[in-house]
Amino acid sequence: MIRIAIADDHHQVRETWNFILSTNKSFQVVATCCNGKEAVEAAAAHNPDVILMDINMDLMTGIEATEIITASQPNIRIVAMSIHVEPVYVRKMLNAGAFAYVTKNSSYTEVFDAIEKAYDGKKYICLEVQEVMPELSNEIY
Repeated sequence: MIRIAIADDHHQVRETWNFILSTNKSFQVVATCCNGKEAVEAAAAHNPDVILMDINMDLMTGIEATEIITASQPNIRIVAMSIHVEPVYVRKMLNAGAFAYVTKNSSYTEVFDAIEKAYDGKKYICLEVQEVMPELSNEIY
């Protein structure tokens, strides 16, 4: 069972992903967070295997939260989920320690794949980002 926390500043997005992830018997949502500060707190309190992390959030961004979490709890894998496909955002999240990057246009099956790969310690970049940044295709394993 892969224990997952969801961090997104939109309530409906959190609820929707909580519902979608619950359809996969291999996943268990252990926390939902509305900002990066809550994600850091949830990481400490719940020790999830994976955090599905939005980038643009109040109080603390997903980039800042990812840096803190990966520095203090390197066993937790971050899957970035954002509307952004711009290279600057992708690079910042990967440099902060994210194992995977998917967009909010990614299918749920692609997000499931990203979660499973990150959990297994493998990198994953969604197809939409690969089209913008084909050089990242070589970084996936």
